[in-house]
Amino acid sequence: MSPRKLGTITIGQAPRADITPILDAALPPALPRQHVGLLDGLDRDAIAHRFGPRPGHPVLVSRLLDGGSVTVDKERAEAVIQERVTQLEDEGCTTILLLCTGRFDQLTTRAAALIEPERILAPSLPALAAGRQVGILVPLAEQIASEGEKWRALERRPIFAAASPYDGDEAPLVAAARSLRDRGAELLMTDCMGFCERHREVAREASGLPVVIANAVIAKLVAEIV
Repeated sequence: MSPRKLGTITIGQAPRADITPILDAALPPALPRQHVGLLDGLDRDAIAHRFGPRPGHPVLVSRLLDGGSVTVDKERAEAVIQERVTQLEDEGCTTILLLCTGRFDQLTTRAAALIEPERILAPSLPALAAGRQVGILVPLAEQIASEGEKWRALERRPIFAAASPYDGDEAPLVAAARSLRDRGAELLMTDCMGFCERHREVAREASGLPVVIANAVIAKLVAEIV
């Protein structure tokens, strides 16, 4: 059996100062890990040239090393995600974790286990919700249409609100959490790996509802299989 090694891929730039500590707290300390990003080594002009959003096309939002956020075209990003998957497998990673909750249909590996959070969260949420009305927090309003279909297994159609985890202003998150509560949500789910424990506390205090943080769930589950 090959030595175990975890690779992670962020849509932004690696390492992710917001997510890596959550993984480190859950994973075995001795487990080798390697972090890469789609936008590593690129400045904003290069990012805009290669991955700039196109009108009417799905987008993803992620974090740069300077702490700022960036929005990229999802279809253009997917091809580079596959390149990073292949790179990590070539460098000995036996498990590869995508640090993104977006839905992708074309990613493959030769032998490494590829973990796409969407494929875990989407079928798990109905069981966690147990019939309750779910409110979904997304970073960008335009993602409500492009990413909303993945939650179709829920008994009740989810309701959505947008608030970015990357802008440092908690007021939009407070407003979004309260809006979801006032519209009938009984449980909140974050549809972005950038939402962390601080965001859980803000949203929970604002709404009085339980809040499921995507990266916390994934970190705990990955720790069970690496």
